[in-house]
Amino acid sequence: MKKSDFAFIAVVLAIFVPFAVSAPLYDGYKSFNAEHGMVMSFLKFAVLATAGELLGLRLSSGTYLQRGFGVWPRAVVWGILGMGINLAMIIFSNGVPVALEYCGLHGAAAAMAGPTGPLKVLVALCISVGMNGIFAPVFMTFHKITDTHILACGGSLRALATPIPMARIMTHLNWDAQWHFVFKKTIPFFWVPAHTVTFLLPGEARVLFAALLGVVLGVLLAVAARMKRKP
Repeated sequence: MKKSDFAFIAVVLAIFVPFAVSAPLYDGYKSFNAEHGMVMSFLKFAVLATAGELLGLRLSSGTYLQRGFGVWPRAVVWGILGMGINLAMIIFSNGVPVALEYCGLHGAAAAMAGPTGPLKVLVALCISVGMNGIFAPVFMTFHKITDTHILACGGSLRALATPIPMARIMTHLNWDAQWHFVFKKTIPFFWVPAHTVTFLLPGEARVLFAALLGVVLGVLLAVAARMKRKP
């Protein structure tokens, strides 16, 4: 391990350990999270999803920072996307059970409010499929566009104030990789099962778990990238 690895671990521990050892601090977090869900969604994704990208960069390139990577603009973008994810989770977790009831699956909404059982797992799976089939492709494509824009701006914060050349970036995206890997592999084999678990959790824990999934995905993508480079 390098010194940077110990520094990364130290920062992670400094952020999370106080909430684990201090009951008043954890209670304050729960209270603030309940009253200001959108703010906490921004902070959770800005910190955790960005940390996942840094960890993925470390695994794929050997360093946590690279010139032009743009940690701060990525964190801001992740925070904004996190608020969108929070809203999407609210919309689909409430809307899909209603749609299932409309289609004849009686008790779908009540199952999500009750203990874990076969019906609740089925409804959670349907919510995950709905969100990942409708929301995720747009979200993932937009995230790829913002990443490309940040890199084109040299990782500077001016990327946040510079208009995104949407048409140019979309024209030059690697749609083959976007379709065959991002959509066809990560959505059904990672995001659908992972978000099924997410929707089985209490509502107040879902956004945090979703942000943690960003860390896991960053690691998995970095490992996949390294395996591709091996002869």
